[in-house]
Amino acid sequence: MLDRVTAFFQRMGQLAGRGLGLLVAWLIWPFMAAHGWYRGRHWMVKGPILVVLVLLGGLYGYFVWQTQVWTGFNANYVDNYRWSERTVAAGQELPSVAAASATPVSPPVSAEPGAAPATAPATAPVSQPPVQAARQCQSSAIVDVAADLTDMTVNQNAWISSMVLYKLGLFGVDWDNTPFLDNKASFQRGVNQAVRRTSVELVDTLARMRGTSGVNNNLQSARSNLQFDEYSWYFGFSPFGPKTPTPSYYRAAIKNLRTFNTELAACSVVFDGRGDNFVQFIDRIANDLGNTSAILKERSENYNGGWFDTRADDRFWFAYGQLYGYYGVLAAAGADFSQVIRERNLGPIWVETLAQLKAALRIQPAIISNGREDGWIMPTHLAVMGFYILRVRSNLVEVRSVLDR
Repeated sequence: MLDRVTAFFQRMGQLAGRGLGLLVAWLIWPFMAAHGWYRGRHWMVKGPILVVLVLLGGLYGYFVWQTQVWTGFNANYVDNYRWSERTVAAGQELPSVAAASATPVSPPVSAEPGAAPATAPATAPVSQPPVQAARQCQSSAIVDVAADLTDMTVNQNAWISSMVLYKLGLFGVDWDNTPFLDNKASFQRGVNQAVRRTSVELVDTLARMRGTSGVNNNLQSARSNLQFDEYSWYFGFSPFGPKTPTPSYYRAAIKNLRTFNTELAACSVVFDGRGDNFVQFIDRIANDLGNTSAILKERSENYNGGWFDTRADDRFWFAYGQLYGYYGVLAAAGADFSQVIRERNLGPIWVETLAQLKAALRIQPAIISNGREDGWIMPTHLAVMGFYILRVRSNLVEVRSVLDR
């Protein structure tokens, strides 16, 4: 009996080894055939082919490097802004001290030696008029974060989704349908989703006085640039012809956002930090997170491939990037709407909301698994991320209910 069991496992091992050998042979056969053909060609044929291969090798090396190295990523990046040191809300005039110096006028000095000094006038010394300092207003922390997040995705890093090798895919298969080299692209698109939503609210409500003033041109341009297609390269087929790549539009949006903040600091534009604007801003972000929660729920319930679900990592890192962006945006909103939060006693729940966002960003698994919720071997990272999103959204809904009272 023991001999039969041993023979069975030996046979299984032989079959597995033979199958693996056939798979390897099938994979390397095209390369071996190409090598044989290349070796028999003239150098005038070999030269251009070698140049193309070296170029492709360099491009793929750069592509792999950019997808694996995340420059500027810091789950605690909000701590670097030190918004707690701000004393006034966004758009309000900063307290200034006029440089008023009183310089008394000295009595005239006699030009002749031995002459008696001139009699001082009976009136009080004449003082110089005070110098009125230029008005300065508090810039917007939300605008700063939106510009910095975009700068991280397109300047500190390459925008992966519009790179030509990302568009070509893995032997024609979309990288999003593979478990390789697509996590950073999904993360960047998640961050961009948060910035896009923020730019819309800046244009429609936050940078307009009670919704009746004109739209700010810089913010309008920033919103249009951030809404541009995330996958554009220098050339495309729909429509056919040369194009402006995606990163160029996003870099223009950064410039638009920073210009608006410069004008806001000079008190030449407005930031309307009223409570009803804060309510609408919170409500739109909560709705956006609700949509992402539904995407995670659909994937988690209908696909249980565990570590073999090739789309689970896309969903996870998109949601992670969105939370990464909203962590900064909401922390900035706490500074821009500090007066509203203070007047409505929202401090504790606001701190709890940011703490939930920070806790979600600590989930950074090496391999994303979409297992069953009651499974015991493969974890379900999508359900965990969806749980944190719903907790954040629940806190935002509670903030909105307090503001509505």
